[in-house]
Amino acid sequence: MTDNPASGAKMDFSRDMSYGDYLRLEAVLTAQHPRSDAHDEMLFIVQHQTSELWMRLAVHELQAARESIAGGELRPAFKMLTRVARIFEQLNNAWDVLRTMTPSEYTAFRPALGNSSGFQSHQYRLIEFLLGNRNRRLMQLHEPNPTAWQTLGAELDRPSLYQVSLSFLASRLEDTDYAGPPGDGPWTARDEVQQQWKTVYGDPATYWEVYELAEKLVDLEDYFRRWRFNHVTTVERVIGFKRGTGGTSGVGYLRKMLEVELFPELWHVRGVL
Repeated sequence: MTDNPASGAKMDFSRDMSYGDYLRLEAVLTAQHPRSDAHDEMLFIVQHQTSELWMRLAVHELQAARESIAGGELRPAFKMLTRVARIFEQLNNAWDVLRTMTPSEYTAFRPALGNSSGFQSHQYRLIEFLLGNRNRRLMQLHEPNPTAWQTLGAELDRPSLYQVSLSFLASRLEDTDYAGPPGDGPWTARDEVQQQWKTVYGDPATYWEVYELAEKLVDLEDYFRRWRFNHVTTVERVIGFKRGTGGTSGVGYLRKMLEVELFPELWHVRGVL
């Protein structure tokens, strides 16, 4: 008797929800519309669409992690932060696929992109705002999209994930809360905050929960930095030092972003332990 893989499996979904129905695959798999005849444009589109889907999940997890930390529930937050780090690992791996495209292949369809650019991704902007790298001036990019504009504006009215973490840190140390109010500028390092983290790292057994939070944040930023680095090298490999389609300086701008520290005191404290 030959094996029948369909034996016992439901075969008729005319009246029931199927796998494709649940995932709305018809919409997902028909959302790729190349604007040229170049073979590699499909790779470029799928790469960026899947990246946006992963970022959609990252936003979901980061928002929930912030709520958990604010409520003093760190264990669920730890899992969420670990998941976001792994999401950025997936995004890192995606660059390896895009790097199979040569400069000649990209040049064949680059004019079809017009002025569109990943720099305009409102989800990426939201992730940066959530983590604390905030710049209200960049919201101008998203003004044509009312939903994105409102979402980003609402985020600036809330404390960042790092600010919430600092408030939790202060509560556990029974010390001054230096998180400050929600702001529209990037977080800048403070000696007082670094000293608080030094207290935690100097006695992990006493402050284990906060110590673990610190390492989850460092792990997340580590993967985020790798993603930025791989972005730079991929762009340089494909277009060299040309200006980006969105008008940025391309590699020059991306290299500058490598210098941004999301949780600076957590990195600086390592040099004073």
